[in-house]
Amino acid sequence: QVQLVESGGGSVEAGGSLRLSCAASGYMYRRYCMGWFRQAPGKEREGVAAYTGDGRITYAESVKGRFTISRDSAENTLYLQMNSLKPEDTAMYYCAADPAGVVVGLCQLQSYKYNYWGQGTQVTVSS
Repeated sequence: QVQLVESGGGSVEAGGSLRLSCAASGYMYRRYCMGWFRQAPGKEREGVAAYTGDGRITYAESVKGRFTISRDSAENTLYLQMNSLKPEDTAMYYCAADPAGVVVGLCQLQSYKYNYWGQGTQVTVSS
């Protein structure tokens, strides 16, 4: 069983920065997948960034160059550093995990591939 707890959301002005954290507990295989997803009111959940257990990363086009996903293995924590925030980044952000991960290739950004989810943390960006 995997448990995920997010923190770090808040309200910022456009152009500002926030760092989200996701504390994880439970066993994961070597090539696990962990990711950040977001859902704005009235919109479908979308993938933001995914981290493969071997350190490879996938980003959504909308956040490339602005967001950085990273993991601290010692603290078992996943981070999302968000810079140059835009009002369209406003959403509930969720951390997700697929402990079994991938056999080959990179972790993907489809939410159905992840079977453990955190409770979410709200990010609001004002113009």
